[in-house]
Amino acid sequence: MSTEITKSEPSIFSTIEAFENGQRIAKSLSASDLVPAAYKGNVANTMVALEMATRIGISPFMVMQNLDIIKGKPSWSSTFIIAALNSCGRFEPLRFKWEGEPKTDDYGCRAVTSDKKTGDTIQGPLVNWKMVKAEGWLSKSGSKWQTMPELMFQYRAAAFFGRLHAPDILKGMHSVEEVQDMTSGQDSDLQLEQLKSLYHEASTRMNEDDKLHVEHIINNKEKASYQKAVRTLKTLLDE
Repeated sequence: MSTEITKSEPSIFSTIEAFENGQRIAKSLSASDLVPAAYKGNVANTMVALEMATRIGISPFMVMQNLDIIKGKPSWSSTFIIAALNSCGRFEPLRFKWEGEPKTDDYGCRAVTSDKKTGDTIQGPLVNWKMVKAEGWLSKSGSKWQTMPELMFQYRAAAFFGRLHAPDILKGMHSVEEVQDMTSGQDSDLQLEQLKSLYHEASTRMNEDDKLHVEHIINNKEKASYQKAVRTLKTLLDE
């Protein structure tokens, strides 16, 4: 299925007639067995996908296959971002330029291409280990930066390039991996607050070694240990 970006049509929310037509189309699409679970039988979600498809001028099925909703935040798959940029007609296919010394914080990559009309080289922002660590993407539990860093560097560099040089295509939206990294940070903050509250409540029942251990986790913000510590304190309070 093509990801070529074409001229967009008027919004399905622009007039009552457009809205009613959009509803009929969304109802038919949501009844299909071929659409993802988030849209099957859900006319409202399908209308959102239809509106996004109309705004950027691609097939509604392509949007539904590549638009994920993560904790209420819509986000594009990184493979779609790269495909959309490569097929929009403005740029040569994206390439990824690696910079810095491997195994140092300066090592990373940026998306690079050229303008098809002018031939000018166009570069996206550099994404390196220094940024990854500073933003907390590496330290979160289950981080793909730990297991597939080369792929994550390229995905993030492509997303940065798209929002900077083709914001009308991405409509300001982030990639799935970016939203996962951002919401993970929010989850960690909530877990830390929960851990502090439980520790305050359970501290009188704990021995000194256990208290020092939990205080160490809290003071050093050891995110990977939050969940286990929360479970332990809940068990202690339930006894």
